[in-house]
Amino acid sequence: MPNIVVPQLGESIVEARVARWLKKQGDRVEAGDPLVELETEKVDLEVRAEQAGVLSRIDRNEGEDVKVGEVLAVIDEAGAATSAPAPPAEAPPAEPPASPDPAVKEDPPAPGRKAAAPRAPKAVEPLPPTEASQAAPAAPRPSTSAQDIPPAPKPAASEGRLEERVRMSKRRQTIARRLLEAQRTAAMLTTFNEIDMTSVMDLRARVKEQFKERHGASLGIVSFFVKASIAALRAFPKLNAEVQDDEIVLKHYYDIGVAVGSEGGLVVPVLRDADRMGFGEIEAGIRSFSSRATEGTLTLEDLRGGTFTITNGGVFGSLLSTPILNLPQVGILGLHKIQDRAVALNGAVVVRPMMFVALTYDHRLIDGREAVQFLVAIKGYVEDPSRLMLEQ
Repeated sequence: MPNIVVPQLGESIVEARVARWLKKQGDRVEAGDPLVELETEKVDLEVRAEQAGVLSRIDRNEGEDVKVGEVLAVIDEAGAATSAPAPPAEAPPAEPPASPDPAVKEDPPAPGRKAAAPRAPKAVEPLPPTEASQAAPAAPRPSTSAQDIPPAPKPAASEGRLEERVRMSKRRQTIARRLLEAQRTAAMLTTFNEIDMTSVMDLRARVKEQFKERHGASLGIVSFFVKASIAALRAFPKLNAEVQDDEIVLKHYYDIGVAVGSEGGLVVPVLRDADRMGFGEIEAGIRSFSSRATEGTLTLEDLRGGTFTITNGGVFGSLLSTPILNLPQVGILGLHKIQDRAVALNGAVVVRPMMFVALTYDHRLIDGREAVQFLVAIKGYVEDPSRLMLEQ
């Protein structure tokens, strides 16, 4: 009978957790039917039946951690579910003689054993009515029967002291571990700037209908920053590198990670060779990542690698933040909410749509001067988006 095993889960992932069985033991399954969902540190995935038959045995329960290659279940191709043999039928034991005291219960003897003589009931001789009426009421004697022990009282909801213990998901454990690792191993520093988004907002308003008709997606904000980041990375290549021991690995390709939120936590799918993409391809890629993150259908390949990351806290209302590096990358750009603010322009105070931006970088490799100039370059490209067209 074929075994259903934990498949290869991707680079460096050797363990998963059984999240949910989609079929029950004894169910008939067809080839390709999803059997069980596994939760990994990056994505959730389904394990499917490779042949038709009956799910005759489930070896690992929901919530258990499993390793690559371990058996999850067995499929019986013959179509008969295997089950443990039923124990031989036993003649019903003879009923014990009635107890003289109805409050005393006698257990039936175990099969094959001789019934023990009934024990004398441990009852107190009741007082005569005349004496009982004169005696002070005694405290009730605790019952030795488990079923007579009242359950411990539960705290009332109104007390406001309720607690709940929830097991961390694999993804949340990984996020926690990687964030601590970044803080422990990288010399992180953050520099800030602000960007006047007027030109981008005007451009989007002018071309939004034609853009959507041509590309099937709206022209968003993040695609401008993807393009601007690539242009700035070309000018400051060490921000597109990583540190390996005492060497610097300079990468001459641009795989831009775009952080998206999902119910299980933040994930960073990657736009591969983003420098070869137009605005329409970038927007389509970002929207696909967002919808698949919500549906839980991102793949491990979607999340692999990345040379630089962009995260947009502005969609949640954040005005300012200090993003944490996505190791082994040495730079991450944080975007924030666009907000009308009074700014000085040509000697006058005007109201403009402004955005704070933050660049967190690894100071082991990037000097402050480079980081500031990198962010100033992004500011220049976004405030004059026609320059991005010249970078195509």
